[in-house]
Amino acid sequence: MSTPLDPSQIEQIQGYDAEKRYKYLVKEVVSNREIWILTDEHGCVMLNTDDEDCVPVWPNKEFAESWATGEWETCKAEAISLNKWHSRWTYGLEDDELAIVIFPNQDEDGLVVFPDELDFELKQQAKKSGNR
Repeated sequence: MSTPLDPSQIEQIQGYDAEKRYKYLVKEVVSNREIWILTDEHGCVMLNTDDEDCVPVWPNKEFAESWATGEWETCKAEAISLNKWHSRWTYGLEDDELAIVIFPNQDEDGLVVFPDELDFELKQQAKKSGNR
């Protein structure tokens, strides 16, 4: 379970560029053993780029909830355990030919990666930090 972030931490982290937010997400997800998505009555919320249909993911509940506004105001932040992510989500997203948008900010800016790339980064971070 993660420690809630205070507003100054949230503001500072949201100011990171896409690459730094990716690194932050990988460390947070491994350390907290969970990754966050937004869901509605239809399931997982999606974003679309010119080339890909993507599932947005966030490192902490606060960042996911900050997206639940406007047309997404009925969405709920949902944690997925890291084990479930590795065992089900990576393969499910690959099978559905979906990409992942990493920790998008309010400008919808975030790195787009393939599920196996994120899986690899999470496993590398777990090895580095001793969290397997």
